[in-house]
Amino acid sequence: MTATRVLVLNSGSSSVKYQLLDMRDSSRLAVGLVERIGEEASRLKHTPLLGGEPREQNRPIADHEEALKAVAVELAQDGLGLDSPELAAIGHRVVHGGKFFTQPTVIDDAVLAEVERLIPVAPLHNPANLTGIRTAMALRPDLPQVAVFDTAFHTTMPESASRYAIDVRTADEHRIQRYGFHGTSHAYVSRKTAELLGKEAEDVNVIVLHLGNGASASAVRGGRCVDTSMGLTPLEGLVMGTRSGDVDPAVIFHLMRVGSMSADEVDVLLNKKSGLIGLCGDNDMREIRRRIDEGDQAARLAFDIYVHRLKKYIGAYYAVLGRVDAVVFTAGVGENAAPVREAAIAGLEELGLTVDGGLNSVRSDEPRLISPEYARVAVAVVPTDEELEIAQQSYALVRGPIPATTERPGAHL
Repeated sequence: MTATRVLVLNSGSSSVKYQLLDMRDSSRLAVGLVERIGEEASRLKHTPLLGGEPREQNRPIADHEEALKAVAVELAQDGLGLDSPELAAIGHRVVHGGKFFTQPTVIDDAVLAEVERLIPVAPLHNPANLTGIRTAMALRPDLPQVAVFDTAFHTTMPESASRYAIDVRTADEHRIQRYGFHGTSHAYVSRKTAELLGKEAEDVNVIVLHLGNGASASAVRGGRCVDTSMGLTPLEGLVMGTRSGDVDPAVIFHLMRVGSMSADEVDVLLNKKSGLIGLCGDNDMREIRRRIDEGDQAARLAFDIYVHRLKKYIGAYYAVLGRVDAVVFTAGVGENAAPVREAAIAGLEELGLTVDGGLNSVRSDEPRLISPEYARVAVAVVPTDEELEIAQQSYALVRGPIPATTERPGAHL
């Protein structure tokens, strides 16, 4: 029996998201989420996608090991158990791979040690990723486990874009540089945008705007990232749901000296109490738009600041690329908030950018153009699929080329 399935795991500090995919046709066999791990009110929600009803457990789940064992039981109930010979690999999202990891990598002790060494530059993410990996390896020690790094797509940036203008020795000693994040999304979306335009990825220059609660922009030239907005951590760049994005570094010193705030307090302020929620008390763009429609001035200002930062990055990355074939929106806000897309492109007609109001208002799960036919630069919406990207990269690494498509009933439910 040919093994064609990949289980994708995204382990957070108190959650595990998972999807089981069949690489013959990229179909999903099951999806699920375990959340509030370690709390009394833990929850596991499991959805089989080829028949059967969603199932939910509400009970204490002590740790990631117990969570993954519970996931294995749910999958087995649908005939999709972790012991199946059809399972080719487990693909893990790992947030920070530093400069060392530029490609998906089969996990061994050396890989685990390097991911652990990077914890100081990803203290919220890499420990949780490691916990998920080690638990999965204990459950299936015979199965290839693959790490797919959020930072890998951005390792093609030239040093002129990745290095900060600080003392070189200090930067090198402490591994300080621009790494970038959301790499699996930027890789997937830039490639899909080229397909949408009917071109090869190496012939297309794209500005990708990944707009969710976390948000990042990238400049992609011929399928390779040449600049991105997030930096040493996911804090830099665009205005986000709870993160400030770009600020003068001296703000931190000012708050510590004049505001008597500790380093930890400033960290919490910039990462969890800033961005949209800091500006207007909401980080849900739908709620912000509702408040704007009711005349709320704080919501209007937050929206305007958010859009202003977007425009700055579109213009900056247009200059970096020199020629732009498409600007593409993706992720929760990018895919669903037509007013954000319209406002971000408004006034950029001299750059060849414009949005068709009718096309922009259409809601769809499919990649689509929202610019008029005459536009010099395409504007597109391309739904991201980070899990599929992780599955494809994992399968290609351990099994080689993805097998020819074999459609079957319900494959794309």
